[in-house]
Formats: sequence, C-alpha cells, structure tokens
Amino acid sequence: MTAGEPISFGDNVRVRATAVTEARGLAGLVGQVHGETTPSVTGVEVIGQLTSDYAINVHFQERGEGYWFAPDLLDFVDHAAGTEITLSGAGKRWVRRRDGGWSEEPLESARAERRWWRFW
Repeated sequence: MTAGEPISFGDNVRVRATAVTEARGLAGLVGQVHGETTPSVTGVEVIGQLTSDYAINVHFQERGEGYWFAPDLLDFVDHAAGTEITLSGAGKRWVRRRDGGWSEEPLESARAERRWWRFW
C-alpha cells in the first residue's frame, strides 16, 4: 500500500494506541474492515474524533464484534489476501488478491448444478 492510499473494505488494520483506544482495551488489536459509513446519517457511535463525516467498521474475530472508528485511529496491515465473500444465490465468490483487488470465481456447487442441468 502506498502512503496516503485509503483503507478499504476487507483490509486488515491495527488500532493505534491513544488514550481513547487504550481506555476501551482496543489499542494494538488487529481486525478486518467490514464497512464504512457516514455517521451523521446512520447515527453510529464512533470511537475517536472525526475530522470528516466518515467512519470505518472494524471486526475483531477474537472478540466476535466490531466497532466504528475515526479513520486516523487505524493503521493498514495488509489486504487480507485469500478472504472470500459469497452472496446467497449468486453462484460465485470473490477472493481478495494480495494487491487489494478481488477475483471472481464460480462456486463448485454452481458448477455442479450447471453440469446437472446440461445432463438432462
């Protein structure tokens, strides 16, 4: 990742050590970005001082929950290569690449269904 490039959906990030993140026991934790929002519209509780109307949701697997953060409290770790996303009924999955892009692949079950229909 180049300097100044924004953190995006699916990235792994580390929470910076500040008074507010240490008080909540979140400083130094690594989690995965699960979303972004405009707090003035959604009304989410944001950790940290916002400098714009934008917050990032980070999910921490070991805690089983996520929190909304001001972007300046997060440091990029990596693009979480290998992360997979599926949508019910889509018949495909998206797999995160090392460069941060996504590759689209058919699901094995979708391939099997198509073969079955061709058979009949």
